[in-house]
Amino acid sequence: GRGAVMAHGHGQCCCCCGEAAAGLGGDRERGAAWGLYLRIDRQRLQCLNERREGSGALVFRAWEERGDRTQFVESDDDEELLFNIPFTGNVKLKGVIVMGEDDGTHPAEMRLFRNIPHMSFDDTAREPDQTFSLNRDLTGELEYPTKIARFSNVYHLSIHFPKNFGAETTKIFYIGLKGEWTEAHRHEVTICNYEASANPADHKLEQITPQTHFIS
Repeated sequence: GRGAVMAHGHGQCCCCCGEAAAGLGGDRERGAAWGLYLRIDRQRLQCLNERREGSGALVFRAWEERGDRTQFVESDDDEELLFNIPFTGNVKLKGVIVMGEDDGTHPAEMRLFRNIPHMSFDDTAREPDQTFSLNRDLTGELEYPTKIARFSNVYHLSIHFPKNFGAETTKIFYIGLKGEWTEAHRHEVTICNYEASANPADHKLEQITPQTHFIS
């Protein structure tokens, strides 16, 4: 009857996903590891010195789509690029991939800063949490491992590319971020507390507690 067909359809679906996963094997697994782009707060993602507005956001995409050469960011005034990447939770960052062209536009250095929202180029004068010398990577095979202890609780990542291999501008096609994501509970708690203190009824309670007269 009809029930059997539906059940069969469902079975087929599971089977098919299984086959695909087995067929791709390590590739699919590897792609999943680079899924942190899904955890970026895209509304607040910033790329400073991008030539075309919004193009910086294009380089954060699925690992499987890293070869799409139509999506890239190019710097504008000089060779520097600075990304401010807020996450929707806390991230343990384990690795970064940077893909460019096989020429002078490929970034030559990458500097990572954690938990400094809204960084500007002036802020990049400070000491980064980690610096990498980059090799030209056209296929997304080179993975730069982070010092995990230093990047184990990141809610905002800034990536600064100070120089390239000699061209006037820098071009990046793909930036891969590998790691683990957890929901940020702490943040929600702060919001609740804030709302509670804005409630006049709570202020009456505070006045009764003995500690207030120390404050006032």
